[in-house]
Parts: sequence; C-alpha cells; structure tokens
Amino acid sequence: MQIYKGLDIASAKPTVEEMQGIPHHLIDFLERDVVFSVSDYVRLANEKIKEVLNRGKLPIVTGGTGLYIDSLLENVRFSEGGSDEVYRAELYNIAREKGNEFLHDMLKSIDPVSAENIHMNNLVRVVRALEVYHITGRLFSELKAESRLTESPYDSLIIGLNFHDRQILYNRINHRVDEMVNNGMIQEAEELWLKGNQRTSSNAIGYKELIPYFEKTMSLNDCLDRIKQETRRYAKRQLTWFRKNTRIQWLFLDEFNKKSEILEKSEKTIENCWNV
Repeated sequence: MQIYKGLDIASAKPTVEEMQGIPHHLIDFLERDVVFSVSDYVRLANEKIKEVLNRGKLPIVTGGTGLYIDSLLENVRFSEGGSDEVYRAELYNIAREKGNEFLHDMLKSIDPVSAENIHMNNLVRVVRALEVYHITGRLFSELKAESRLTESPYDSLIIGLNFHDRQILYNRINHRVDEMVNNGMIQEAEELWLKGNQRTSSNAIGYKELIPYFEKTMSLNDCLDRIKQETRRYAKRQLTWFRKNTRIQWLFLDEFNKKSEILEKSEKTIENCWNV
C-alpha cells in the first residue's frame, strides 16, 4: 500500500527523515484508483534492482507481503491470461452483497489449492484467481506452479524479524496504531473515503475499518480496536507464511536492548552467510 500517493500514515510509509538520504524505490508513485498486481511489482522491482546493481550498490528488499517477496526472489513468471473488467466488477459486487467468505467459497469449489493459500479477506487475490479461471479455463494454482519453473537470477539472503514473546509484538502493534492516530490517520482515511471509489487502496488495513465511523454506524474506539485486531491477524498470517521458508535467518528482537545491537547482529549474519 506504500506505493499509493497519499496513503502515508496507515501504510507506515517512511518519512524523509527516516530514509536518512538513502534512495527508496516503488514508494508513493501510483495514483490511488490504479490497481497494482504482484506481477506489476515483480516487473518494476526487477527494473529497480538492476538500476541499483548498475550503480555498484547492493539492493535491499524490505517489506512484509510474503507473496510479493517470494514471487520476486523465486523469479515467478506470470501468465496472467488477460482481464475481464465486467466479470471482475461482478465478483466485487458479490463480495459486497454476500461477503468475502461467500466469494472465497466460490473459489474453493473451483480451485481448492488456491483457496487454501489465499485468505478470504485478500479480496484482490480471490477475485484474480476466479477471473483467471473464467478467462482461461485453467486453475490459478496450476498456472502458479508452472510459473516457478525458471531458476532465479538472485543470490539472496533473507533476514526475518520476529519476537519470542508474541504478546510483545501485539503490544507494539497496538501502540503503533495509537501513534498513527496521533499523526493524523483518521483525517487521512476520511479524505480517502470522501473521494469514493479508490479500488485496491481502500482495502488497506487502517482505512476500511474506519468507514463505519465515517458512516456514523460505529464508534471511533470500536473502529480503532478493529484496526488493531486486523493488524494482529495480518501479522500472524505473515509469520505463518514466512515460517514455511527454511532459508530465512531469524532475528528475535526481544533478545536485544538497542537497535545498534540488531544492526550488529544483522551484519554478522551477512558475514557468516557470504563470508564477506
């Protein structure tokens, strides 16, 4: 969600001060009503990686969306099969009228493998899987398996951040939401809501949960509690996804007292992996 212009606070987009003069790519470059897919990300990320390497620098890929990171590092080739805007709109209408679970059950009846790997609240991916089957007659999971047959050009080291004590992570998430509110998240989300149809961007955690407050059907505190809950659930899904990757070198942040210690441990991890 950091790709979208104006989605700054709830997406935790790094500020100029936080960037510390280091070039950041694929941030704040896309209008909010534009749909952006994992194939778009892989294509653009490959371009930026090449640019960084051509400058003699080491590219660092950061983020928490497992599908996007794995698709990039594993050199996934996408056979998207085109698009059908009318059918896609029908699917979104079904989700609005009958709920995400109903649409997810549609996918489960057609492609149970994809349904198992795509959470029902990941509406964009559920819709895309159904759309691909509608257009090509082939299962999304089959196309995905075929897309991984090409060897990756990257020699990558993956460092994962985690906590031994899950409650510390959840407490940090709750505190982070409170900080976002103090920084103007509610005003930012209301501006997005008032502009209407923002498609993908309006599905971001921290924005969609506030809509009932703007519609005066739920209190602000209840909406904020929902944001915290959805963020905790998302973090849990992230950890579930990344635990399957045996290549990840895990750093448990509750073992360190200072950020400098985390940096030192990261540097040693890189040295041990690549003998540099």
